[in-house]
Amino acid sequence: MAATDLLDRAGTLHAAFRADVIAGLSARPRAIPARWFYDHRGSELFEAITRLPEYYPTRVETALLAEHAGAVGRIAGPGRAVIEFGSGSSAKTPHLLSAIAPAAYVPIDISGDFLRQSADALAADFPGLPVIPVEADFMARVALPRDVRHLPKLGFFPGSTIGNMGPAHGVDLLRAMAGTLGEGAMLLIGMDRVKSPAILIPAYDDAEGVTAAFNLNLLHRINRELDGDIPIAAFRHRAIWNDEAARIEMHLEAMADISFTVAGQRFAMAAGETIHTENSHKYDPRGARLLLAAGGWTPMREWTDPDGLFALILAEARPPETAP
Repeated sequence: MAATDLLDRAGTLHAAFRADVIAGLSARPRAIPARWFYDHRGSELFEAITRLPEYYPTRVETALLAEHAGAVGRIAGPGRAVIEFGSGSSAKTPHLLSAIAPAAYVPIDISGDFLRQSADALAADFPGLPVIPVEADFMARVALPRDVRHLPKLGFFPGSTIGNMGPAHGVDLLRAMAGTLGEGAMLLIGMDRVKSPAILIPAYDDAEGVTAAFNLNLLHRINRELDGDIPIAAFRHRAIWNDEAARIEMHLEAMADISFTVAGQRFAMAAGETIHTENSHKYDPRGARLLLAAGGWTPMREWTDPDGLFALILAEARPPETAP
């Protein structure tokens, strides 16, 4: 990517970040989209979260990939371009790439520096495999590199990131992925299951405080990039199970009455008021299949662990059914 393109991209992302933060702090209730967690430090903290003993999704999903990637390879066949959405460190990706004989690997992530660092490391582990990182917001349709547009494609969306969106936005994302990959493409997606809050809440509020640091890092980013003076020590991390909505919610709660400035605008918060920063929706098997179908994907195979904590689903992009 040319230097001018990188500058344009950085400027667009900064403007979007500013707009989302100002709108979110002005709203009632206050909320900022979770995608802005992932600056370089946020990405590092999330990778640390995935190694915590309380955080079961990464451990269980990695085991599922190790066990079933061969079956994915047999169904998908060789020669596909693997397109990973929100690739992060690409830690789970080698299990898939080793099993399917891909023609290329295209990681897509919004955190450019972290993306390129991870892509370089993976390219070193798979010599001869074209690795083409794309810095982009995958919430909208992404223009894929010319070298892979003609290839059959396998999308990869691990980590149950789909759960960070409400059902309506999740459907929009799945439709955008179908548009990015094209009809006939496949998608391997990880989806977290509904389970006891006794398992869920510690996964999002760990004893070491890493998830708290991840949540609070959003305020550090706002102060650094948007000329803010938010008193970060006045906030605490909260994780809540919302049973009616079947989701974990993460909030930043003000512990005292405070006021602060962001991007030249003044805000005030009362003690106990929160900024809602993330949702993590959980799906039972029927809900997962319905979400995929609404997004333009037909489930083909599904794998889960013996305890039913997590599922991997392989789906295919097909035209919508004609109503009878």
